[in-house]
Amino acid sequence: MSGHSKWATIKHKKGAADAKRGKLFAKLIRQLEIAARSGGGDLDANPTLRSMYQKARSASVPVDTIERAIKRGTGELDGVTYEEVTYEGYGPHGVAIFVDGSTDNRNRTGAEIRSIFSKAGGSLAEPGAVAWQFERRGWIQVSSDIEEDDLMMTAIEAGADDVVAGDGAWVVTTDPHELMAVRDALEEAGVTASSAELTMIPVNTVELGTVGEARGVLALIEALEDHDDVADTYANVDVPDDVAEALAAE
Repeated sequence: MSGHSKWATIKHKKGAADAKRGKLFAKLIRQLEIAARSGGGDLDANPTLRSMYQKARSASVPVDTIERAIKRGTGELDGVTYEEVTYEGYGPHGVAIFVDGSTDNRNRTGAEIRSIFSKAGGSLAEPGAVAWQFERRGWIQVSSDIEEDDLMMTAIEAGADDVVAGDGAWVVTTDPHELMAVRDALEEAGVTASSAELTMIPVNTVELGTVGEARGVLALIEALEDHDDVADTYANVDVPDDVAEALAAE
């Protein structure tokens, strides 16, 4: 879990480049619309929407932009209708990759995602081929300044499953349905979360033992996440500490 935690943290840091490319807002707005369409526009009654709302606010998406996205999702405002899509495939070194996204043209997006996999030396797989290798969990990242024992006690009492070391941070994992409740309990206890979101954690991993191997997989993930229709990607990788540190420093 430690190696995967470091990898996931690296990926989150690398993903910050989306904001510079002007794509993060658009992707978050789409996710807000889809969450509102599937579960309604009430934040209290729709935990997925509430999680996306918090994620959007953390990324500095304006409140009025968020509210318009929610209204488009509930049908109160007109707009393009997006549907959720997922893709499964294999990258370099046999790494399993699960892709979450949304599109207004399933055929176009599918063809483009297949091309991205192919160009990186990977291949798109049939639905279900790799999904079984992942488990959806809540993921809360907090400062490493907090003592582990104190955080562990507070998190477990709030309903969390575990606390693990990330890269310069603690990561609290939860049942997907308990994500926001645990986040709120941590904040009430004075523990500020830098992020709280749903993620996919691998149940088994492929170790990437060199920087070159890790770089190749990360290049595929970055190419996927650069696509407008991709919200997030997950890979079942484990990386030794020295490889993770060298990759993060690049």
